[in-house]
Amino acid sequence: MRPRSAREKSCNSKPIAAKESFKWIRALTPIGAAAAQCPNTRIITLADREADIFEYLLEARTRGLDVVVRAKEKNRRLEQQVQPLGMHMHLRPRAGTIALEVPRRGKQPARTAELSVRSDALTLPPPLAKPDRAAIQLWAVLIREEQPPPEVKEPLEWLLLTTVPVTGLVDAVERVQWYAKRWGIEVFHRILKSGCQIEERQLATADRLEACLAIDAVVAWRIHYLTWLGRATPDLPCTVAFDDDQWKAVIVFKTRQPPPQQPPPLRQMIRSIAQLGGFLARKSDGEPGAQNLWRGLQRMDDITAAFRSFRTAYAMPP
Repeated sequence: MRPRSAREKSCNSKPIAAKESFKWIRALTPIGAAAAQCPNTRIITLADREADIFEYLLEARTRGLDVVVRAKEKNRRLEQQVQPLGMHMHLRPRAGTIALEVPRRGKQPARTAELSVRSDALTLPPPLAKPDRAAIQLWAVLIREEQPPPEVKEPLEWLLLTTVPVTGLVDAVERVQWYAKRWGIEVFHRILKSGCQIEERQLATADRLEACLAIDAVVAWRIHYLTWLGRATPDLPCTVAFDDDQWKAVIVFKTRQPPPQQPPPLRQMIRSIAQLGGFLARKSDGEPGAQNLWRGLQRMDDITAAFRSFRTAYAMPP
């Protein structure tokens, strides 16, 4: 085992409330309040590897909150087990397999991954530096791509820790499906940061920032929803998401021809808007992503405003 650096020793000596990672524990308070206000709704908190903190898991377990965390510390000790967490889970018998849709990442296209599933009930002892803490009863789920395609450089592997009991394959698959929702959550926050530019807002008070964030969140949700809707229901008429002036303006701008009598399918309209934002629409490009769509929607608004102005100025029929 390598010796700990001075930075690691200093970090470990700090109380958890003095660390940046305390934000994860602090967030459990409003989550618990929301759960209390919605007794008929099950609230699942998903967290990435940054939240793999003993105190976070202990706090969630103590509060009775349902959390799923992707494990980062795979070498941590387990009570009544010789092997550390990661090795222990790899040695567990395979309970079954699951097919998971993996979205496009960079130049790697979207694909369907076949994953083995393993699960077990675990007890995490407290860190050696904090022996006064209580041990935590958790459940772990390991999914692993045993035979990835040759072009895949990093096979998919998740080790999940959860406070929700896992009694068999059905439960394990459900926990994996819960965590897979993080892909959509990450896209939503990327739209907020890069599309809505929330980190660039320069507002004087927190109240103003909260009001602006509320509007930006609705905009980001709409862009994310349109991206999903165009893939899930491509044949619906585009009028489910766009008004007549919007789809007619985009078609007139692109074709330099009068608009058709019938609105185009939703998929066609979304691809046309994404092309305004830089989407090339080649056969190998797949479906447009949120980034091209939010850029295209900004241009669509300007094109629609011009379309309405010209129609009013020249008394054109609607």
